[in-house]
This record gives sequence, structure tokens and C-alpha cells, in this order.
Amino acid sequence: MTGPSIDSRFNEIYDATHKIALTLITAKCGRTADISDIFQDTYTELYQVLQKRGASYIANDKAFVLRVAKQKLARYYSLQARLRMFVSSSTVNDDGDCIDISEQQADDFLTEDFAVDQLTLDEAKQYIRSRPEIVQKVFYLFYNVGLTIAEIAKALKISESTVKNKLYRTLKELRNLLI
Repeated sequence: MTGPSIDSRFNEIYDATHKIALTLITAKCGRTADISDIFQDTYTELYQVLQKRGASYIANDKAFVLRVAKQKLARYYSLQARLRMFVSSSTVNDDGDCIDISEQQADDFLTEDFAVDQLTLDEAKQYIRSRPEIVQKVFYLFYNVGLTIAEIAKALKISESTVKNKLYRTLKELRNLLI
């Protein structure tokens, strides 16, 4: 049952949490190409929970969304690891023919739930705060304000390659720390 209260509650939660959820997913995501899928899955699950449990079910919006995002990240990367293991040991049959394994088939053999790691977004923020001031400014302008790399370079009066270097190197460090 989808009513205006569920839709408005979803929009309220999304508006309050989308930036922090996107930042968490970006920091923990192994490939930038996967970010939008995991982000979308996170909010799809939020909407489904609101439909099933009601608009007033979620007490702490931020904690709930971040927990769902962490679960989606853990499941996604656990599936990839299992696929690599499964595909590497089972891609050739006894006749020497290649076996095509679809994502649905791979998902079928996943039966247990995956544990969500205990590291929080606060740890990521703390790590960013420990970086030099210029790195903190690049992250703030990119993730909080939504500026492009070119706009950040112009605002801070540094080259675009310096902005990319600071941004991507720090993201790699965060991934190694948080994943």
C-alpha cells in the first residue's frame, strides 16, 4: 500500500541522507562503475521497508540508511568474490568446453546473510580530517558542495591533475582502511 505518507517519508529520508550515503558508498566501493547500482539498491530497499512496515517504522534515518548501504556493499562484494572463486574453479567442463555462469545462477548459491563491517562513516570522516587541509577542502567541495574537478581546481587555484591526485589517492587510502 503506497500512500502519500510513505512517499513523503521516503523523500524526507532521501533528502536527509543521500549525500552521506553516497559518500559512504563511494568511499567503500571498489569500482566507481558500481556506485550508482549500490546507491540505487540502498534506496530501493528503504522504500520497500517503508511500504512493508509503514512510514513511522524508521526511528533513526541516518543509521538505518547507512546500515542498508553497508549491507548492500558487503553483499555485492561478497558475491563478486564468490563469483571469482566459483568461476575460476568451474569455467571449464570435463569436455573442455567453457561454461557460461549467469549472475542469477551465482546468486542462487548464496544462502547465508553477510555480516556488515563495524567501521562507520564517522571513521571515514575522522580519517579525512587527519589529512592535509587541501585534501579536506577537495573532499568537501566534491562531495558536500557537488563541484566538478574543474570547478574545484578553479576555486582552489590548483591544477585539475592535483585535484584528481588528492581525491583519488585519498579514496584509495579510505578503501584500504574501510573495506
